[in-house]
Amino acid sequence: MRVLIAEQDHPLYARLLREAAPDLEVLTSGDSAQLSRLAADCPVWLGQPDLLATLLRQGHHPKWLQSTWAGITPLLADGLPRDYRLTRAVGIYGQVMAEYVLTYMLGHEREVLARLVSQVERKWDNRLGQSLAGRKVLIVGTGDIGRSVAQFLLPFGVELYGIASEAREQSPFVEVAGLDQLGRLVAEVDYVINLLPNTPDTHDLYDAALFKQFKPTGLFINVGRGVAVVDADLVEALKEGHLAGAVIDVCRQEPLPQRHPFWTAWGLLLTGHSSAPTCPRMMVALFVDNVRAYQAKAPLRGEVSFERGY
Repeated sequence: MRVLIAEQDHPLYARLLREAAPDLEVLTSGDSAQLSRLAADCPVWLGQPDLLATLLRQGHHPKWLQSTWAGITPLLADGLPRDYRLTRAVGIYGQVMAEYVLTYMLGHEREVLARLVSQVERKWDNRLGQSLAGRKVLIVGTGDIGRSVAQFLLPFGVELYGIASEAREQSPFVEVAGLDQLGRLVAEVDYVINLLPNTPDTHDLYDAALFKQFKPTGLFINVGRGVAVVDADLVEALKEGHLAGAVIDVCRQEPLPQRHPFWTAWGLLLTGHSSAPTCPRMMVALFVDNVRAYQAKAPLRGEVSFERGY
């Protein structure tokens, strides 16, 4: 089977794939023209969606495309073909995403940023830190990553709540409600962690009306998609004290423009889309598993429904 790799670090991916599956014919190039020529006669593609979307625009059609990102938004752009099988990266981000979330939750409880300010001002800061035990956490998006984050949070003694496309019973959550219950639950929890994908139903969810329902002591963490948040409404909500703070990893436009209000918003921390980098070795292992399933005509992990958008 011939496999085309279109990745920023394509030499590393090529080496790992050749080591893991020597029976595959691996093709790749750092030259865009050469990559396009290779794509013309290659049925299986592995790579990042922005590069692969360019190949699709050029008229090339794979039989199966494996994204190395959890998100596949560039591949869903208007005018691009959808007559191929598409899988996204699943099962490889849970721990690293949980580590990111825990970093800022614990930092919030221990008031790390305020202590740094005190140090700069040479003020002895002996305030007592708080604990995550007993805190209520809402994970908005209880898919693959959301479930994994929940499992990592559980030993800290938190109460876990979730939002999914529809209500259901799901361990280890106390409750998983439908999207229409988001307003009710944000008013009851201490942490709101957005992990929703980019779909028409998830745009502008976090607006002025919703932020007004947050606990004034609550922390909002967005590691899903920037389009879920109305930026100006979040800035105003922080200013008005409707929530205590926000950790924003994803934005509508990246890199963020220099004049964007997030840079100077009170209580807002930007982390530059760094929450869950793809581990090439784990990504290649997932891809090889999917290759064997593809060859055996078995179900593929992370297969995307173009209608749902994930």
